[in-house]
Amino acid sequence: MTETVVGTEVAFPGASSIRERLRTQAQRPQQLRVRELIERYMAVYSGRDTTRVQRLSAWQSMLGDFLLEECTVDAIKTCRQALSEDPAKVYKGRDFLGRKVFGLKAGKGARTTATVNRYMASLSAVFTWAAEERLTPPGWTNPCRSMRRLPERDGRVRFLDEAERGRLFAAARASSYPRLYALVLMAMKTGARRGELLALTWRDVDLDAGRASLGRSKNGDRRVLVLLPDVVEALRPFQSADLARLVFGSVASKYHNPVSLETPWRAAVAAAALKNFKFHDLRHCCASYLAQAGTPLNVIAEVLGHRRLDMSQRYAHLTVATKASAMLAALGGIQ
Repeated sequence: MTETVVGTEVAFPGASSIRERLRTQAQRPQQLRVRELIERYMAVYSGRDTTRVQRLSAWQSMLGDFLLEECTVDAIKTCRQALSEDPAKVYKGRDFLGRKVFGLKAGKGARTTATVNRYMASLSAVFTWAAEERLTPPGWTNPCRSMRRLPERDGRVRFLDEAERGRLFAAARASSYPRLYALVLMAMKTGARRGELLALTWRDVDLDAGRASLGRSKNGDRRVLVLLPDVVEALRPFQSADLARLVFGSVASKYHNPVSLETPWRAAVAAAALKNFKFHDLRHCCASYLAQAGTPLNVIAEVLGHRRLDMSQRYAHLTVATKASAMLAALGGIQ
């Protein structure tokens, strides 16, 4: 682009059209309501968080008719309080019109502060996106950013001891689903989420290199799983030349459709006589064993795919014995 010097200023070709466009943008009225904003956001949302629709639906019901200018900190706080007092719900399926149906979660009272914080994060993500897309009024700021996160209790940490682990592996090997042992072992030794593992195809897995590439995870990130030698050995018999096949698919569909895991998993847990143990706890096992081995929390966070280090802080107490041994070895002789 050539420049023309006019007096002490530098004139750029097309400057007048740029100025006109800026004036038009500055004068453009912004009268979007929250409902429309959420609809636009979800139309382009490419993340894998399956709870986002449910959470944003709650915000639509409370704030849907509000203009952005009306979404003040006080308004958001009122809605947050309502969410805190509302009973927790669980997805029950769809009705005859195809609409999602949610029922009360068995044994649960009001939502936890951690859940409410995730509702807040979903709304804040919409507001941030709107600002980036220039859909917000001039000078408007995201009210969620002016609010502190609610304090959360330490997350649940349930991991297996050696005897429990041995019983689960034995039950998984004897399962009616021939790949359950490989799935359990891979979940425990990679820390991957259930949905991430069940979505894997053989195109994503390189057994020779000992790694598996995840697509977009729950939080929208991509990451690579390290496959330890025993995991590779467990997977090798099932390796398929059909790269579109799911690694842990349904036998009936020749591994092209996801497996229904509930029955074989519950049978294995019952056979292993495990109490209060869910499939997601295999992820806790991975993190807990790493913490007990003295692995830094930032490495644990990277293995689990946590964006925030505080998500891995729940395992910090498991590193105490390792820290004590290291301190005794390094400092014990100093007098």
